Amino acid sequence: MSSNAFEVRGGNRLKGEIIPQGAKNEALQIISAVLLTPEKVTISNIPDIVDVNLLIELLGEIGVKINRISRDKCEFQADNIDIPYLQSAEFKKKSGRLRGSVMIAGPLLARFGKAYIPKPGGDKIGRRRLDTHIIGFEKLGVKFVYDNDDNYFRLETDGLKGTFMLLDEPSVTGTANILMAAVMASGTTTIYNAACEPYLQQLSKMLNRMGAKISGIGSNMLIIEGVTSLKGTEHAMLPDMIEIGSFIGLAAMTQSEITIKNAGIENLGIIPEKFQQLGIQMEFRGDDIYIPQQDSYEIQTFIDGSILTISDHPWPGFTPDLLSIVLVVATQAKGSVMIHQKMFESRLFFVDKLIDMGAQIILCDPHRAAVIGLGRQHKLRGITMSSPDIRAGVSLLIAALSAEGKSTIHNIDQIDRGYQYIDARLTALGADIKRI
Repeated sequence: MSSNAFEVRGGNRLKGEIIPQGAKNEALQIISAVLLTPEKVTISNIPDIVDVNLLIELLGEIGVKINRISRDKCEFQADNIDIPYLQSAEFKKKSGRLRGSVMIAGPLLARFGKAYIPKPGGDKIGRRRLDTHIIGFEKLGVKFVYDNDDNYFRLETDGLKGTFMLLDEPSVTGTANILMAAVMASGTTTIYNAACEPYLQQLSKMLNRMGAKISGIGSNMLIIEGVTSLKGTEHAMLPDMIEIGSFIGLAAMTQSEITIKNAGIENLGIIPEKFQQLGIQMEFRGDDIYIPQQDSYEIQTFIDGSILTISDHPWPGFTPDLLSIVLVVATQAKGSVMIHQKMFESRLFFVDKLIDMGAQIILCDPHRAAVIGLGRQHKLRGITMSSPDIRAGVSLLIAALSAEGKSTIHNIDQIDRGYQYIDARLTALGADIKRI
């Protein structure tokens, strides 16, 4: 599946329609939730990407019956789980490779009273702490032991009990994991400062269809009345809002006319507005986003004339996953913007590659970059570079598609982890991308 580099020749204007994939971050939670019931669960709009496929494979190895009807639709039935396998060296090795594997802990604790979590790996975007998950589990009555020899947390409980908890940060995966454990705890659990992303809302609605009793969906306070068992259901993933934001940015950077089909606009929150602040025009046509060809786009200032700042914030604020896209798009806008990445400490380190391409960016510190838009007076130049994490990878791909000459992007496994067939889908719009 993964080859090691993309060779990109920039400067083509793209044209046509593109359909976003199912949401990656939602998929990892939803697919883990199949462990909560012995009945059949059918999931559709699954993104065909490495992280998701590895998780499905992992579930198969712990005994879930898997019927992959098509690449984007799959039936799961967890009626015969092999609990001893969770302690095997093989499981530890496999789950250690996959950051999403932490998400199976909540369902396993709810149903079987034990789980094993590898120490997190994955992206180079700073520390990915598991504290929120483990402290939340502890409050529900889970004991944990950390095994130094093989970097593993062993979690056990003789019965989860509902409680009130205030999370130290509104972690999306932490909230989801605790929520999946709490749905079968005895009594009532209240999770305050809960994440409330669309991913979480989707998971909560799915769990309620399975028989859970969750209220407060969409807010930062979830109240869960425990039930003794859950039944099967069907669930369709939302379109991936990070992909949608990436395509909006791509259209502007390459002066292309693109229609993003079935974009799930009502679930995009503030994302379209942030791209409009960069001067990008778009029209909502039903559930499609039409982006006209624009020769130039001008960054708005604040009402008092001061320079625009775009920063990330937990939902319903602007997602950190799109800040790198906004930063790239701003390099060719007219005007200046301050990009402030609050939630992670090393996601801006890829800007050195953009500076090499000719972008005017001042990296103030690990969290802030001032971008001085070139207004297309100087095109970016193609260079050879490597992708440090999933989101930066696509930002660099967008930069390369708008640059003059040839770029080579190495370490594209990082891109494949999050974006399905991205090269084929963009080539269909007229992009010049080759896998080498």
